[in-house]
Amino acid sequence: MALGKVEICGVNTSKLPLLKADEKEELFKQIEAGDMQARQKYIEGNLRLVLSVIKRFSSSNENVDDLFQIGCIGLIKAIDNFDCSLNVKFSTYAVPMIIGEVRRFLRDNGAIRVSRSLKDTAYKAIYARDELTRKNLKEPTIEEIAKEVGISKEDIVYAMDAIQNPMSLYEPIYTDGGDTLYVMDQISDKKNKEEKWVEHISLSDAMKKLNERESEIISLRFFEGKTQTEVAEKVGISQAQVSRLEKNALRTMRTYLTS
Repeated sequence: MALGKVEICGVNTSKLPLLKADEKEELFKQIEAGDMQARQKYIEGNLRLVLSVIKRFSSSNENVDDLFQIGCIGLIKAIDNFDCSLNVKFSTYAVPMIIGEVRRFLRDNGAIRVSRSLKDTAYKAIYARDELTRKNLKEPTIEEIAKEVGISKEDIVYAMDAIQNPMSLYEPIYTDGGDTLYVMDQISDKKNKEEKWVEHISLSDAMKKLNERESEIISLRFFEGKTQTEVAEKVGISQAQVSRLEKNALRTMRTYLTS
């Protein structure tokens, strides 16, 4: 990570402006009144803060331009959420938010490497999304984000998807203190449904060992390829109950077939 470079993301860091305390106070009054130019000036006047924060991550192998952009997102979030009435210095409030944004990026930036152009598109989309959410007080659509940044919605979706961390099929998504539900439990078994693998093994006798509800759940899950969520809605019980009944039924069948 080359933190010694002068130009980062097209910004000459040697010429970054430095705001005085009274200037900051006056600019925030203008920002609260909806002055976007004052907001932009305040952002530029605090870029040195972002630069000082990302120096803490000098041991990281990440590109300094990427870290600077992520830090700027944290800075903007801090500006948009800062409350002057709390009698706290802006830097005291902003630094933890910038650090948190950078740490989140480092944590989520997995082994799959994404091209710089895709990252830039994703950063622009994230920034636009936050801006539109703040302005309109609601989550913008992909079409609105695309219009804001001047990039096609297909490219926005592709870029945002590219920076997402891949998830394991064994990632836990819910637990009620009993059996844990995993991502794989929410995926329809389309392959097995099409190949009808259950027709190739003797299950009819094993199915007779199940009670009516267990038999229905097994049929829906493995004969019709439905997810546990879909089964829960059809049967009228919770997803956690479906999971438990399914595991019990499979255990019963396995015991019968191997005995």
